[in-house]
Amino acid sequence: MFARFAVVSAVLLALPIDLFAAERPNVIVIVADDLGFSDVGFNGCKEIPTPHLDALASSGVVFDQGYASHPYCSPSRAGLLTGRYQQRFGHECNPNSTRNSGSDGLPLTETLISDLLGMSGYRTAAIGKWHLGDEEQFWPLERGFDEWFGFSGGGMNYWGDVGKRFPLRGVLRNGAPVPKTELTYLTDDFSRAAVEFIRREPTDPFFLYLAYNAPHGPDQVTREHLEKTQHIEYGGRAVYGAMVAAMDEGIGRVMTTLKDCGIEQDTLVFFYSDNGGRAEHAVNFPYRGHKGMLFEGGIRVPFCVAWPGQIAADQHYGKPVTALDIFPTILAAAEVNPTPGTKLDGVNLLPYLRGEARGEPHRQLFWRYACGDDEFGYAVRDGNDKLVYSVFKGRHLLFDLASDPWERHDLAEQDPESVQRLSSLYEEWQGDMLAPLWLDPHGVNVRKEEQARQDTIDAASRGDETLRSDGEDS
Repeated sequence: MFARFAVVSAVLLALPIDLFAAERPNVIVIVADDLGFSDVGFNGCKEIPTPHLDALASSGVVFDQGYASHPYCSPSRAGLLTGRYQQRFGHECNPNSTRNSGSDGLPLTETLISDLLGMSGYRTAAIGKWHLGDEEQFWPLERGFDEWFGFSGGGMNYWGDVGKRFPLRGVLRNGAPVPKTELTYLTDDFSRAAVEFIRREPTDPFFLYLAYNAPHGPDQVTREHLEKTQHIEYGGRAVYGAMVAAMDEGIGRVMTTLKDCGIEQDTLVFFYSDNGGRAEHAVNFPYRGHKGMLFEGGIRVPFCVAWPGQIAADQHYGKPVTALDIFPTILAAAEVNPTPGTKLDGVNLLPYLRGEARGEPHRQLFWRYACGDDEFGYAVRDGNDKLVYSVFKGRHLLFDLASDPWERHDLAEQDPESVQRLSSLYEEWQGDMLAPLWLDPHGVNVRKEEQARQDTIDAASRGDETLRSDGEDS
């Protein structure tokens, strides 16, 4: 901890003396959990009401090709908060809280955006889902955040009920368990805490990391929020949609608070989902796949940014960007330098969004997930060429995203040269990455999922009548 503090301090001492007196924007990063690409109005959704997210998007820029850096939860968040491919430091899998090793968590050698902003004078708060280590050494309070209201794990009962689990695995306020009597519905509680944090000292620059667990399971929502989706006939989709609508309502409260405090023009706001939409009830249309996969549906996510007066409104940016870009973009806006010698994989997007830079932020992007010791699925995007090695399908698939962004036509057999070229790019990139510091059940789960898919197809093709849809006459 001391070594990390010393590094960050050294960076700040090298900054201009008048930096702290300069006008610097407030920064809010809002993260949804397992939200489908097409489950927000600004991406075309018509059945789930997201008026506040749509207003946020229209006040800035929608990233039509915005990507998460990983297809599922914890590694994606590790990449976001460091601006680095999580494979660089071995955080490639979800922490396993049952191992009791105390070592599963975002490595303490990494500098987070909260470290740099906090040490440069920002008030900092983490609200919501953390999922970067259950042990105290990994908690937000040890990672540059002044305040923390949320839970450390990957999922939580929306009423804060921990059952028979250890109380420290429940909802905490600055490291202390919050009584269930003080909680209502977590999405609402997190929104309320965000508003309170902003109102407390609105004239001081702040960094707010608001990471909702919605619409991640369990599927739980209040009857009040369900009124927003009573027009959706399919029950599971209605519940999921209400969870999204509850989050949208909370985001609306946050944005209204910025206006009430007169600081909307002074606040840079990012919104994105940590990965593609979950397998059930989310809609990633028109893209293939879902959370956990490296097809577009697993990594292309709802993603927008707004900074009134600094970034023009009503824009769509069509070139590929990644959540890794959030870190360096915030640093540039706040005029804070990254840690010397640190390899950031994201880029500052401000020149591209202001029309000051031509070209594209990224020619190449890489993804990788672990499925066991020395077994990986991966994807490479080079321009519009994309190669996916799917562990659960056991083969390479090649796509031209310019003509086939839906990944329906596999070109691997007819273009082996491109397969080899993209495979070589991956091998070169992988040479700078570490092996996972721990593993999770992803490999087992995706194999089960692929087998279940095949079983369903086989049963249908032989006329198995057990596959009748609900409500069909016998």
